Amino acid sequence: MRDRKQTIRQCVAATLLMCCAGQGSARDAAPAPGKNVADMKFATFPGMPACSIGSVQNGDPAKGASIVMAKMNSGCVFPWHWHTPNEHVMMVSGVARAEMKDAAPVMLRAGGFMLMPSHHVHRFTCVKSCSLFVYSDAAFDMHYVDGAGQEIPPDKALSKEALPRSTKAH
Repeated sequence: MRDRKQTIRQCVAATLLMCCAGQGSARDAAPAPGKNVADMKFATFPGMPACSIGSVQNGDPAKGASIVMAKMNSGCVFPWHWHTPNEHVMMVSGVARAEMKDAAPVMLRAGGFMLMPSHHVHRFTCVKSCSLFVYSDAAFDMHYVDGAGQEIPPDKALSKEALPRSTKAH
């Protein structure tokens, strides 16, 4: 009987110790695994249109797979380009026109999704203030192309002369 009481006490003590240890680690845990848009820090990205900003939510776009929350003004255009990774776009709000070479354009609205396969030339235009998540399955890159499909530098692709009127400075 005495051994049984001692075993019960040891079990209770061990259970309390585990509960207390769990509470202590919860206080020291990593930050929450999610954020609301209001808490995200947005910035422009080099080689991207000035009418767009983004906030990396997961991963490192320069090194591997990543998720970026992007915002674009109405009229913002990402000229014809392609990426090495597959690009997955999930619209949160707004309206955008996504065009892929040799395919019909798609109007994306809140809740819309589009996959741009690796090396597939496409263009993205924000028609009405856009918020969207972009998931890339490898390091992100941007290769702008001209009308003949030849790669051109970002400064040429994003020049005022190359962009439609609606994205030029007022």
